Amino acid sequence: MSPKTDVSTWERFCRRYTEFPEIGLAIDLSRMNFSDDFIRQIEPRLAKAFTAMDELEAGAIANPDENRMVGHYWLRNAALAPTQELRTAIDQTVASIKAFAAKVHDGEIRGAEGPFEHFLIIGIGGSALGPQFVSHALTQPGNDKMTAWFIDNTDPDGIDQIKAKLAGLLGKTLVIVVSKSGETKETRNGMLEIQSAFREAELNFVAQAIAVTGEGSNLDKVAKAEGWIQRFPMWDWVGGRTSETSAVGLLPAALQGFDIDQLLAGAAECDNVTRNKTYAGNPAAQLAAAWYHAVDGRGSKDMVILPYKDRLELFPKYLQQLIMESLGKEFDLDGQVVNQGITVYGNKGSTDQHAYIQQLREGVHNFFATFIRVLTDRDGASMEVEKGITTGDYLDGLYQGTRDALYQNNRQSITVTVDKTEEYNLGVLIALYERTVGFYSCIVNINSYHQPGVQAGKKAAGDILQLQSKIIDFLNKNSNLTHSITAIAEGIRAIGEKEKIYLICQHLSAQKERGIKKTGSSSLETVSYQVE
Repeated sequence: MSPKTDVSTWERFCRRYTEFPEIGLAIDLSRMNFSDDFIRQIEPRLAKAFTAMDELEAGAIANPDENRMVGHYWLRNAALAPTQELRTAIDQTVASIKAFAAKVHDGEIRGAEGPFEHFLIIGIGGSALGPQFVSHALTQPGNDKMTAWFIDNTDPDGIDQIKAKLAGLLGKTLVIVVSKSGETKETRNGMLEIQSAFREAELNFVAQAIAVTGEGSNLDKVAKAEGWIQRFPMWDWVGGRTSETSAVGLLPAALQGFDIDQLLAGAAECDNVTRNKTYAGNPAAQLAAAWYHAVDGRGSKDMVILPYKDRLELFPKYLQQLIMESLGKEFDLDGQVVNQGITVYGNKGSTDQHAYIQQLREGVHNFFATFIRVLTDRDGASMEVEKGITTGDYLDGLYQGTRDALYQNNRQSITVTVDKTEEYNLGVLIALYERTVGFYSCIVNINSYHQPGVQAGKKAAGDILQLQSKIIDFLNKNSNLTHSITAIAEGIRAIGEKEKIYLICQHLSAQKERGIKKTGSSSLETVSYQVE
């Protein structure tokens, strides 16, 4: 269904556009092709989701796999937490973050070579994506109190790039290691690499290190035993992808100089609005219903996130983890195979005009779009680039033009509008999508709060590294000969793992310092390896 006349489009816009002025938010579903009947049909599912959310916020066990509660909503309103102990812990953590940041900014806590000017976060997934998103969205170059850097992967080349950028600056760099379990290998690897860089620079890593981790974790024990500057908590009832309003996100935001009270206030007030138990009065319920309609309740279409603001460039990446890790599940709550999920990707507007809008409008119809629109163009007045036209006018015109061009070709879209990109508004966006994911998971009857697939991938990686150790040991003990893949497999009693053995040997031989030489290349059966 595409618009027939301006009148019909306007009428639909009036019925499907809702403003929530108390939080500076608007939801436009006028370019989604669902009927009033659909809304009536989805309301019983939403009612169930409202009840489930009430139980979640009251402290129900929401993750039976790990027998834990899910309480990220308590982080911005500690009064909701089910025990006084938790309420006190939340409030004390926020207070300690503010106090610590103030001491760093005042120079009371400083590095070996003077006041801290930089901080480096070492984490992965939710331990990095949220802080990166907020850092990029709120930065004011030249006015930030500290400069943020990130190591969010175990890629040696990527780590080397950060080391190079911080060369000569480590003595003024605070290092924040983030891992709830304290056993995340990628984070450990990044930490070990940076510790090595500190040693090479003849600096004391411990005197400039902070841990954000679970109480009693391996990282917590190491930080305590070695005397790191400070430790901040990560609670087992906060998942990585919903941790931006915990110490994971608040500590770096405070260090960079952002107003974390406003970030928390935006999230708390959005939580308040999204507790409304009607479709019309609840922006997260509206989004969850629209998602259900767009993907037929089974992930049949992708979600393309198009933020029309450079500051929100990392929002699609942040939402990719939040949505895909939460909703990508093989089984529903009844144990039935459902293979649920929604694929998320995106690019900022109007960059997208020159990237993939051509396909979105005329190519394979396997998506729905979400535009993120920001009303305020910039701080201060804008010059005119044409008579009566500014660069911001062009940006908004490109958003509107793209939205209409897609709809004219039966491509559906949602628009989420916020007033500004300030701390409060980011808090609103974070809370809005956290709640939408929670509602949608209830609608499709899955558990959005566990991630067994992630754990399976980590276990498989561990198995590969154990196999690698056996290969290296075999080659070292038999260094007088070259060995085919079959010979190695037989030698380590892993005849069914030839493909993995080849890929491991291929990687090892590409690293000169490993001293493993490859010979032959005409066929995989004749390739052989030997320790030089």
